Amino acid sequence: MIELHQLTKRYGEKLAVQDLTFQVPRGVVTGFLGPNGAGKSTTMRMILDLDRPTSGRVVLDGKRYGQLQEPLKYIGALLEAKAVHPGRTAYDHLLWLAQSNRIPRRRVDEMLELVGLTSVARGRARGFSLGMGQRLGIASALLGDPEILMFDEPVNGLDPEGILWIRNLMKRLAAEGRTVFVSSHLMSEMALTADHLVVIGRGRLLADLPMAEFIRQNSRSAVRIRTPQVEQLLDALRGAGLRPQPGPDGAYEVEDGDLAALGDLAAKHGITLHELSPQQASLEEAFMQMTADSVEYHAGDGPSRASSPTRGEPPTESASAWGEGWQPKRKGN
Repeated sequence: MIELHQLTKRYGEKLAVQDLTFQVPRGVVTGFLGPNGAGKSTTMRMILDLDRPTSGRVVLDGKRYGQLQEPLKYIGALLEAKAVHPGRTAYDHLLWLAQSNRIPRRRVDEMLELVGLTSVARGRARGFSLGMGQRLGIASALLGDPEILMFDEPVNGLDPEGILWIRNLMKRLAAEGRTVFVSSHLMSEMALTADHLVVIGRGRLLADLPMAEFIRQNSRSAVRIRTPQVEQLLDALRGAGLRPQPGPDGAYEVEDGDLAALGDLAAKHGITLHELSPQQASLEEAFMQMTADSVEYHAGDGPSRASSPTRGEPPTESASAWGEGWQPKRKGN
């Protein structure tokens, strides 16, 4: 378990994190969300003692990070995939970590096999794609078989197969009773992975609750109704004191409507229904609603070119992540 107690961090005049208090429990995947600049990375760095809190404290299964003699056996983390010496091979990088924490050498081979990097184990990190670097970072986090795991943007650069793999891996680790804390900007992926959410904005705690409850509290629900007998339906709904709103495809939506009651109402009036379905907001919509006042920068609605590639977009891993035809970059190439 990770416990934060009134954690605060100042950088000069800037208050990056303010009075954060929450727990990351065992046995579930806990998602860590917040807009850019919310303080997520600073918080994760303080958990790992990479940044010293201005005040407050972090406890890992009852211990402070500084009290851990061999930290990789207690907590593994992926914060920056490219934080590897470019001249080191994948094998040597993991071996160095293993030896510094008295981890058996066999774990190096096991982790390379687990993340699919065995065939490129002797390749130097400078030749790795972003996705391959992510896999090496995940191997580093798992090397000591720790009870606590933290991942910052773990699917960045991975292909669809890799994304599915890391999603299932995190769920399996949580099912084993470990503490799994993951930060991501990909709401669709977080919705498929996390069971619990911690949301911060401008360094403050905004929410700490189960995924389903977060969506329910921060979005509206509705029932969508579609029928060829539109006028009869509208009369019946209004007669019941409801206020249907027009939706797409000729359908109508009743906000906070009861599915069974609306079906009974239609049956009572002999109305044929082509659709009667609940409508629930996505995690992304709920997140935007929750953090609307915490976003530092709002983009304007300028001209766009939908077909143009995004500048600076990170490359995804290619087939070379599996070692097929992969060759380390040579000096001068």
